[in-house]
Amino acid sequence: MTVNRYLRLVAGFFVMLSVVLSQVHSPYWLYFTGFVGLNLFQSAFTDWCPLITILKKAGVKEG
Repeated sequence: MTVNRYLRLVAGFFVMLSVVLSQVHSPYWLYFTGFVGLNLFQSAFTDWCPLITILKKAGVKEG
């Protein structure tokens, strides 16, 4: 898999996980959902995402 596919996978997993946790544990988990969305939003303008940097250093190939 490529960096972009991993990014979508991890972001989608974090959103789904935080939504489930907000239902079974605490509604404060929705702040994490907002954080993920805000990070994706800012990366559209700055062309930089922390997860992409981590994945590249881990040796994941670019698409």
